[in-house]
Amino acid sequence: MAVLNGYSAYLLNLYFFTEIAVSPNNNVVDIYERKGKDWIKIHELSEHSGHITGIDWAPESNRIVTCASDRNAYVWTLKDGVWKPTLVLVRINRAATCVKWSPLENKFALGSGARLISVCYFEKENDWWLSKHIKKALKSTVLSLDWHPNNILLAAGSADFHCRVFSAYIKDIEDKPGPTAWGAKMPFGEVLLEHKDCGGWVHSVSFSPSGDQLAWVAHNSSISVADAAQKKEITLLTTDRLPLTSVLFVSPTEMVAAGHNCCPYLFTYTGPGALEFVKKLDIPKQTSKGSMSAMQHFRNLDMRATEDDSNELDTLHQNSITQLCIVSGEKARVEKYSSVGLDGAMVIWEFKH
Repeated sequence: MAVLNGYSAYLLNLYFFTEIAVSPNNNVVDIYERKGKDWIKIHELSEHSGHITGIDWAPESNRIVTCASDRNAYVWTLKDGVWKPTLVLVRINRAATCVKWSPLENKFALGSGARLISVCYFEKENDWWLSKHIKKALKSTVLSLDWHPNNILLAAGSADFHCRVFSAYIKDIEDKPGPTAWGAKMPFGEVLLEHKDCGGWVHSVSFSPSGDQLAWVAHNSSISVADAAQKKEITLLTTDRLPLTSVLFVSPTEMVAAGHNCCPYLFTYTGPGALEFVKKLDIPKQTSKGSMSAMQHFRNLDMRATEDDSNELDTLHQNSITQLCIVSGEKARVEKYSSVGLDGAMVIWEFKH
């Protein structure tokens, strides 16, 4: 595994081969390149005026999309060694919260606090990105997004305790889609799934490699799977851990999830009612316990919510994990994935099938 330290608070990351784009809790995106065992800063993207809330890097077209609390989004293209931004007309009156490229990279979806999703596509005539809005059913901030493998369906988790699947079909740029297990009629904005009681904010959503299953994690410490191949039956597993904030399919039946317990966990889903916790994927750190002052004991309790007198948690991350991303491989067989957390660390993990 590899670890990148030195950032405070919220950290976002995406990969393109040997490079990484991160936002160190401000309005700037730093791009690092890996040289040997070191990460060297090679670019800085500084068009946003507000706190950056989302980054996604398209591996085939080599474009980066960013969004921020300034209600703007930019698509960055590398030209002559310089990353240049293109304007995106997202048309929102609240902060953007998340952004995700579609599998074919011809459009992307952006969630916001405006209770809508902007599905953006490129218009060559004016050299900018236009957007169409999905507003139906959304009652609060959109917190997470993920695309179906067919490039049409879009899953969204929101702060209204709902998880939904929409059609994001844009007839101007793509052929009419065929039927799927989620539904046959797919005009833009059509709701194909609406699970109304997720038990809390839906922090993260992830389609399976086939697209027939959708997993999500909510703030009530639960992980759920909706199975379109089984009449959209919902399987819920409530854990005894702190809430999970990110979930990622790493094979057709396996998911990695992580959150406020500071380490990734492995879950399996093999059918309705068969969602199970498998194991903790972190390697426990060896900590030495010694004499400690009352003040240090209080600080540990305040920072980590534990009475443990050890100087560090027995996990590689020392604070909540906020995001998981695929580094190499595909959802059908992920080889490496990354995690970033509130401790300012990025970790690249090898997944052994």
